[in-house]
Amino acid sequence: MGFTVNGQDAPSWTAVRVRPGDVIAFQMASAGCRAYLAVAGGIDVPPVLGSRATYLRGRLGGLGGRQLQKGDALPVGVRRAGRGAERAGRCRPPVGPTIRPSGSAASSWALRTIASRRKASGPSSKAPTTSRPQADRMGYRLQGPEIPHARGHDIVSDGIPLGGIQVPGERQPIVLLVDRQTTGGYTKIATVIGVDIGAIGQTRPGQRIRFRRVSLEEAHAARAAEARWLAHAIEGLSD
Repeated sequence: MGFTVNGQDAPSWTAVRVRPGDVIAFQMASAGCRAYLAVAGGIDVPPVLGSRATYLRGRLGGLGGRQLQKGDALPVGVRRAGRGAERAGRCRPPVGPTIRPSGSAASSWALRTIASRRKASGPSSKAPTTSRPQADRMGYRLQGPEIPHARGHDIVSDGIPLGGIQVPGERQPIVLLVDRQTTGGYTKIATVIGVDIGAIGQTRPGQRIRFRRVSLEEAHAARAAEARWLAHAIEGLSD
């Protein structure tokens, strides 16, 4: 998305020192859909249910549970004492390319799923779908070959996990995300594993998505590998 401070290009994946009155800006995304800005000390809004995120549909968290508006001021928390280079008055070194997540510029995504006990034909790696414009933090609607229901699309409402793939009456899947409802009464045929949830959030309308079924053991192994990668990244930034 590009990154500028007072109109001058600034590096990404790097701590950048700013002062009162400085203006930071971004451009339209050239890849993916989202970028993230970390602020030393964090955004100091009151925690709700253990989080400082904003849940728009429930009007919870953030600034009154609403979207940010022009003129809003976000309180910044107290910055914790730094180590090494920071204590010497310098910013941390940039995040090395070997520990940066990759894939935001991909033209298609391959997402791993755990099969559901529901009787329906799950998404297949041989049947790619594409993301539709109807997508937000609640869920991503996909378009592809119709997925038949074994006994109709309505079920007794039950809990919806993060990444659950729901198939309503139109026989097209919806991948449910962080702002999903708590329960739902449509057939849920699979769940995208936690490690691959971030890829859905970077998918643009029209991009192709393939699903690949994995075992629970494979999903656990992927989570463990992600934990090791994150620990390595944090250790590298702390040196």
